[in-house]
Amino acid sequence: MPPADAPAEPDTAPEPAGPAAPHDADSGGGGGEDTLDLGLTEELLALIAEEHAQARGARPGPAGGSSRSAAPLPDLLGAPATWPPAATRAGEFRLLPVRPDRDLPLLTRWMNDPAVAAFWELAGPASVTAGHLRPQLEGDGRSIPCLGLLDGTPMSYWEIYRADLDPLARHYPARPHDTGLHLLLGGVKNRGRGVGTTLIRAVADLVLDNLPLCGRVVAEPDLRNTPSVSAFLSAGFRFSAEVELPDKRAALMIRDRPHRAQL
Repeated sequence: MPPADAPAEPDTAPEPAGPAAPHDADSGGGGGEDTLDLGLTEELLALIAEEHAQARGARPGPAGGSSRSAAPLPDLLGAPATWPPAATRAGEFRLLPVRPDRDLPLLTRWMNDPAVAAFWELAGPASVTAGHLRPQLEGDGRSIPCLGLLDGTPMSYWEIYRADLDPLARHYPARPHDTGLHLLLGGVKNRGRGVGTTLIRAVADLVLDNLPLCGRVVAEPDLRNTPSVSAFLSAGFRFSAEVELPDKRAALMIRDRPHRAQL
């Protein structure tokens, strides 16, 4: 699991945001759990396929298939590349799935920013960042690394992941299709002026708008990171519980679909 610490909204040092992170939250560099280490059983794969078929209005057939024809398993997280941009007060924001051949130098630079490295623990050469991306890019699609573009300029890194299929699910009462966020803001100019809160809300809305089976968006910033917790609260998340993760005590933050219009 990767970091769940949004950049600070006041003038304090920014942090990454999302579910467990390398070491500070659970991934990379410190013996934490891997975001992709929970195997999907045949029964679970069939159940997921059946749920997606029902969401499309198809009648489930034998073995969880559709009565129309046996279709391949749908993406666990849809296709963020096709999600429409979000209009925010900071500008037009969109998610772009990471391509290492294009994005690795930029991501490596961000990971070596001391404010980011303190939580993600991925400082070092490009091979360190590449090693963090590889399981997601070569996995079964339960975690999708994305660049966040504001008015066309890459300025943040996001991981959209299935929290119910993540090691995080061992530490809270997960529900099917819970979807988690990890994020970091790249560059000092994007921090400390409310951009983190604005984009957390925008991405949570994109998840809920484009994943109809997802009822909740979750995150788990370090409980000691008051600015990060505050950013999630300001973005419409509620504090659900304190959660003891392998490398930190976290604030479990949840944004519920039924209450999104009120928060």
